[in-house]
Amino acid sequence: MAKRRLVVIGAGAIGRMHVERARLHPEVEVVAVADPSPAAGQFARDEGLRWFTDYAAMLDEMRPEGAIVATPNATHVGVGLACIARGVPALIEKPVADHVEDALRLVRAARDAGVPLLVGHHRRHNPVLRRAREIVQSGRLGAPVAANALATFYKPDAYFDMSWRRHAGGGPVLINLIHDIDIMRFLLGEIVEVQAQTSNGVRGFEVEDTAAVLLRFASGALGTLVVSDTAAAPWNWDLAAGEAAHYPRQQENTHFLIGTDASLTLPQLDIWEYRGARGWHEPLTVERSTPHMGDPYHEQLRHFAAVIAGEEAPLCSADDGARTLAATLAVQRAAAARVPVVPALSEAPSR
Repeated sequence: MAKRRLVVIGAGAIGRMHVERARLHPEVEVVAVADPSPAAGQFARDEGLRWFTDYAAMLDEMRPEGAIVATPNATHVGVGLACIARGVPALIEKPVADHVEDALRLVRAARDAGVPLLVGHHRRHNPVLRRAREIVQSGRLGAPVAANALATFYKPDAYFDMSWRRHAGGGPVLINLIHDIDIMRFLLGEIVEVQAQTSNGVRGFEVEDTAAVLLRFASGALGTLVVSDTAAAPWNWDLAAGEAAHYPRQQENTHFLIGTDASLTLPQLDIWEYRGARGWHEPLTVERSTPHMGDPYHEQLRHFAAVIAGEEAPLCSADDGARTLAATLAVQRAAAARVPVVPALSEAPSR
């Protein structure tokens, strides 16, 4: 079977990672990269790829079957619209846009043109989360009543040498917590209310370094999230799930789903439940699973190839990405106003 011909727009760390993953993938190949920086040109030469300084020229000349958009967040909509206008399916890195209204422009354009868009919430492609979703949807947990997630880690000082990471929008809420909010939506459904507080008390930058969030789901379940990028702690998905070799793996759970019949921990996939009489004086049984391993970026590329072929619907569509963005931006609004905020989900068309 011929490989799907892809191009990558944006040759920063994420764009290069996609090129590296595609090099080893049986179903896709990257044929060109667009990025105006000289470093990108050298990277393309090293990889044996065509290099373009202008992504529109690359799309017109190369006529790819799909495009991976790994440019700065503020450019996602313009680049995505250019792909749609040329009938090129796109995998757009998260967040799908900076603002919900801009994300909805992509949703409408893709729908009207019949061009599929996939948003790069790559954790959805992790076998652990796919199995967790199966468990939740099977009803084994009963009615979900609560959930908790921790995203606590330490970013070294050099990380903040880029000035945008010290200012509003460059903090762990939009960069990191958005992943955990997407996990919550993927497993438990829509978020209908958000309360939050943020703090910059450690580093003192304009941007937050810590946030605590309370969620209400449409089902009535409640969730709590804590994120901090100034914490000496192992409780975050990147360290616990073992998705990338450059993070030292920790055998810890970071996400907890609590139901009326059973509860589930992630990423270890432990299920706690009563096997006999129920009550807090009775013993609980834990069913321990071997965590399912797999590279979510590799699976995301396989899925993208299937989306291009029309064989699968996007696991995270532009609409879905807009909803996760709305819930994440609601965290910032709730923290600023110190009041509960309803995510702007009503603006997004029904799935």
